[in-house]
Amino acid sequence: MPDSDFTRRALLRAALAAAPLAAFDWDAIPANAGPRDENKFDAAIIGSGLGGLSCAAAFARKGYRPLVLEQHDKPGGYATAFSRPGGFVFDVSLHSTSVGERNGVPNLIGGFPEITGVEFVAHPNLYRAIFPDHDIRVAQHDLPAYVAQLVRQFPAEKPGIEGLFADMRNLSLEVARLSRLTHPPDQILFPIEFPMLVRYGQQTWGQMMDAHLHDPKLKAIVSAQWAYYGLPPSKLASFYYAIPAVGYLEGGGYYPKGRSQTISDALVKLIETRGGKVLLNTSVDRILASNGAAYGVHCVDGREFHTRAVVSNASAGQTFHRLLAADPETEDGSLAAYQERLAGFSTSLSSFQVFLGLNRDLVRELEIPDSEIFIEHGYDPEAGYEAARRADVERSGMAITLYDNLFPGYSPKGKNTVNLIAIQGFDHWEPFAGDYRAGKKASYNAEKQRMAAVLIQHAEEALLPGLSKAIEVTEIGTPLTNLRYTGNDRGAIYGWDQTVDNSGDRRLGHATPIQNLYLAGAWTRPGHGYTAVLQSGVECFAEIARAWA
Repeated sequence: MPDSDFTRRALLRAALAAAPLAAFDWDAIPANAGPRDENKFDAAIIGSGLGGLSCAAAFARKGYRPLVLEQHDKPGGYATAFSRPGGFVFDVSLHSTSVGERNGVPNLIGGFPEITGVEFVAHPNLYRAIFPDHDIRVAQHDLPAYVAQLVRQFPAEKPGIEGLFADMRNLSLEVARLSRLTHPPDQILFPIEFPMLVRYGQQTWGQMMDAHLHDPKLKAIVSAQWAYYGLPPSKLASFYYAIPAVGYLEGGGYYPKGRSQTISDALVKLIETRGGKVLLNTSVDRILASNGAAYGVHCVDGREFHTRAVVSNASAGQTFHRLLAADPETEDGSLAAYQERLAGFSTSLSSFQVFLGLNRDLVRELEIPDSEIFIEHGYDPEAGYEAARRADVERSGMAITLYDNLFPGYSPKGKNTVNLIAIQGFDHWEPFAGDYRAGKKASYNAEKQRMAAVLIQHAEEALLPGLSKAIEVTEIGTPLTNLRYTGNDRGAIYGWDQTVDNSGDRRLGHATPIQNLYLAGAWTRPGHGYTAVLQSGVECFAEIARAWA
């Protein structure tokens, strides 16, 4: 096959892997045609992150019986919330997400039209980005207004600004159009019909920007949300920034009333209403395998569940280095090659979060209208990434979420709920890990308090004067916190890094060398983020259902 044909086919697969879940054809997926044995489960799903829950919900809505096994006392993984004294309820991870509309109401969770009880509200503006001499507010649902705003501030870059966003939008449209085809595209005409995919499919976001923009400050502003993708422009796959970013600008950003926990709870309700089961406080310690195939799971409490398929929503590292029981029949080289491939991927950064409950309505007093704010110390995202990787909070950027600007009643009356977050590498925290696991946390606590004080000071200086004196409740989450609660390698929040060679169809797939063992979640296609992991779970189910048909 000529190289050009191979490249076009690879781009086609990558584009389809990035297609939105809204395009998913449920009718094309086989349903359970036989009688259902109420004493058995068809699939065991390890972990109740959104990838695991969506996979289980997909099984349940097509007539199968899934069993979800979750070590924590609540479902959701990162999509959970926790309470603290004073009436504060903190969201573990969610700041903003995309959501579908139904009759003009934003309440459609991708892939699950049955879920109608989760109400989403729009951010007052999409986000705000504060740089040393630029303060940008981005409007909801108004890409032309954002483009015009950038042109006003950088008039010499007008052609490049308009060209970049036109290409981003056209790239998104090409992926959507490709996903709707009922037949393979003509390989010869592919470069003509899908020029954006051919042009940018092998490029980084930095390369895509460089083709249009020159001013480093403008590039930094356009890339203001890079931290939510985990990599700086020089490392991040182009369409993994371009497609979600333009969709976000056009479709808006939303937040669910009841916090992210309501999304997880709604999926659990769907699973159990349709005959599945979610067991909390139930930790899996082994995946059972024989003759090169998985046949169930063993739990810490001694129970075993034998199923036709096992889906791991745990990290790929946990799955293959801790959970998978030894089986000599798998030593045919395929498993070793697979593990070698895993070793070649880079793990994403983790996070450092400060959850604050304020004893006054400081946000209203200061008349701040924003809910999602990014604060940068400079205009070099590459340097910002390196500072984040080193856990250098003095030099890395941060994001602030003012939840009370989302809807009335988020906090107790007269109070505020505020989140400060900086993405971080794990290396800085690794020396504390042994003592942390042993319950010896004096040095660890001192370090996290030091870092929290730095972020609070930065937030106070840049946005919230009086913040430090208004704090009633403080809770701090570190990469070790993430590792403890999720088991994710290095406390990762995004799975594998979304590099050019590990995105789209090139990202780790759902099937594994162990027959009947699959992966779902941020470590697999299509990647991280609420929308993506929901899609991952559904796609994983579809792959299994087709294999069973």
